[in-house]
Amino acid sequence: MRKVNFASLALAAICLLSVPLVVIGQGKDDKAEQTIKGLTDQWRQALLKADVATYDKLTADSFITIGTAGRAFTKAEIVELLKSGKLKYDAYDYSDVKVRLYGDAAVVNCMLNQKGRIGDRDLIAGPFLVVLVWVKRNGQWQTVSWQGTRQLPQS
Repeated sequence: MRKVNFASLALAAICLLSVPLVVIGQGKDDKAEQTIKGLTDQWRQALLKADVATYDKLTADSFITIGTAGRAFTKAEIVELLKSGKLKYDAYDYSDVKVRLYGDAAVVNCMLNQKGRIGDRDLIAGPFLVVLVWVKRNGQWQTVSWQGTRQLPQS
């Protein structure tokens, strides 16, 4: 009987001691979440405006995107497409943005509607479910991966 009571007390003590850590961490996570949302919007606008300098700054050299048509692109390929004008967005809109933080990594899930061209083809308009992964290296957040998948109708 004493072992059960001791275990219950120990569990209660651990729970009570961890409450301040959760509260302290919550404010920090809220700030980081807002930072990631802001960076995600800057990154989105860089693509929309073909702002190669901002795109380059916010995107890791090892970045890979799996586009909405199922083709993979590197950062260098996207930069070249933007510079040449072969990738042109008329609309590139995120909605329902959700951020989950994991230390120095963040996963963004959102919806995308887009309009534009790549080469001589129109881009598929959407809606798409998007996963965007950010990593903090040397004090700077950069995106390392993006994938868009066509959203199926809800039944």
